[in-house]
Amino acid sequence: MTVTLDQIQAPIAAEMEEFEKKFRQSMQTRQLLLDKIMGYIVKRKGKQIRPMFVFFTAKISGGDPLPEASFRGAALIELLHTATLVHDDVVDESNYRRGFFSINALWKNKIAVLVGDYLLSKGLLLSLENNDYELLKIVSNAVKELSEGELLQIEKARRLDITEEVYFEIIRQKTASLIASCCAVGAASAGADAPTVERARLFGEKVGMAFQIKDDLFDFGTAEIGKPVGIDIKEKKMTLPLIYALQQADWLTKRRVIFNVKNNDGRKDRVQAVIDFVKQSGGLEYAIRVMERYRDEALAILRTFPESASRTSLEQLINYTIERNH
Repeated sequence: MTVTLDQIQAPIAAEMEEFEKKFRQSMQTRQLLLDKIMGYIVKRKGKQIRPMFVFFTAKISGGDPLPEASFRGAALIELLHTATLVHDDVVDESNYRRGFFSINALWKNKIAVLVGDYLLSKGLLLSLENNDYELLKIVSNAVKELSEGELLQIEKARRLDITEEVYFEIIRQKTASLIASCCAVGAASAGADAPTVERARLFGEKVGMAFQIKDDLFDFGTAEIGKPVGIDIKEKKMTLPLIYALQQADWLTKRRVIFNVKNNDGRKDRVQAVIDFVKQSGGLEYAIRVMERYRDEALAILRTFPESASRTSLEQLINYTIERNH
């Protein structure tokens, strides 16, 4: 039986509702244009996976009922992460995010950059006004890692010479650092000691690695999934299935595939040729094995926490995201 996101969320449903209200209020401002944009950002929020990680980890670390610091920690992550996404869309010249127009598409780059700055300062102030220095340190470190990961990917994309080691470092910084910070913030906001916060952080990092590999696998999937197939290849992004497949190939095949990635110009036949090559070389099976290894390592860490409804929901949340089709 497949568990739904609502069922997983059940132990923190009331807290999530409260968070929604608090977050909406925190986004209000007297500046008319800014208020309009903040309203737009709140309206197009996704599945709220990040606050869920904060609240569940806070609960399994002794924060039951949830302290106010957990709500502030979740808001801080949402503010700083949203700021990086707004700036990302400017950097990528992207007009859409999750099927909605991006801020830069609707209000132009200049305003998007300023909105990102505003969100960043709002997060910093929220922490400073409440003396949440530990939480601010955790999240600021994640934002630093995010930026470094993006830059490392851009630097390597020019030459397409990414090894597995470099790939893991990129996704650890770009994706896993954020989930890791959610879990560390959850534990720290509940007043957990340093070793418990570190255990929670490492758990989140393993989950984040598995999440990203799952996301990379979608690029080779069928057209039914939410993400357009072959988008990473079109953008010349080297992901684990492709890196592994290239490692197995002879020199001539490798050269041909890299040529197709470098010069695909969005051409369907060239993108499809790369997808077929990866599938035939066992790239997908290999990536699935690595993803499952990270998931199992995450679950092993999670089981060192006391048994509870929140711990069960966290297990379900991990499996939900790894087994999802979109």
